[in-house]
Amino acid sequence: MELELRHLRVLCAIADAGSVGRAAVQLGYSQPAVSTQLRRIERHLGEPLFERGTSGVRPTRYGAEVVEQARDVLARADAIGHRRPTARARRTLRVAATNSPMLSGTVSRVRTRLPEVSLAVTSVYASSRIVELLEEGAVDAAIAADYPGMELRHSGTVRHRGIVTEPTFVALPARHRLRQSAQVQLADLAEDAWFVTPDDGAGWPGVFYDACAAAGFTPVTVHEFLGDQAQLQSMIADGLGVSLVQPTLRPIPHVVIKPLVGAPLWCRYVLAWRPDTVTDEVVEALAQSATAAYGDLVAQAPHLRAWASRTWSVTGA
Repeated sequence: MELELRHLRVLCAIADAGSVGRAAVQLGYSQPAVSTQLRRIERHLGEPLFERGTSGVRPTRYGAEVVEQARDVLARADAIGHRRPTARARRTLRVAATNSPMLSGTVSRVRTRLPEVSLAVTSVYASSRIVELLEEGAVDAAIAADYPGMELRHSGTVRHRGIVTEPTFVALPARHRLRQSAQVQLADLAEDAWFVTPDDGAGWPGVFYDACAAAGFTPVTVHEFLGDQAQLQSMIADGLGVSLVQPTLRPIPHVVIKPLVGAPLWCRYVLAWRPDTVTDEVVEALAQSATAAYGDLVAQAPHLRAWASRTWSVTGA
């Protein structure tokens, strides 16, 4: 094999995350895929790059040298072709985005990386509608969502790539009977009222009801809700119900965020774009900015980091 930039990004992600599993979450790959990639890279270089331990991995002395060199190569590669914007008219990149906390960090990073590009962002809840807007040429790129086994569908005029695949957690009132549990069985919430967002055209809320059925129950009370997260959390804090949430959600006072035992629900965020209007440079800037923005969210979500540490510490990868 020959080392490529994607291999170097994998090494840097593992070094930053301290675990192959956590790196896989941030990269949007499966853990086995990243583990296999690491083994291939180590075979190519001829010696181990990371030491495996019960709490994760850390670079060997040789691995630290390789990671440092990889960072330098990636920085130089990112700088290729970059130059000061001229007085030419700025391009407008039309971006649609579903409900994702990574949007703000993504936009700010893209503005820094591509100062000659002006972003026009539209909030669109349903991923199916996002695909329609891309197909129609109404937007150039988007952050959408899909679910394992239900990959985003579109024609050949649109392309997509994964940003991150994350488990779905549950938000409970701080006085909930399961507030002290490290993880919550979905079946133990069978009698609770649920706040559930509407059909997103990509598989939700069908995947939620399928998970409930697999756990042996049908939700008793369901409130369909599509509003801001602050309002949702306020209702949860008041004890009006529970809700599945993104694991990077920062809880307000009187709300606790818990992982579900066995991680029965997952969501993947994807970058989708029209290759006829979006250059490879812009696609790469969007993808790397979104990945970095998600990394910031993980750093601010102790409940997600604790879950990841417990989940992947056995293999150390």
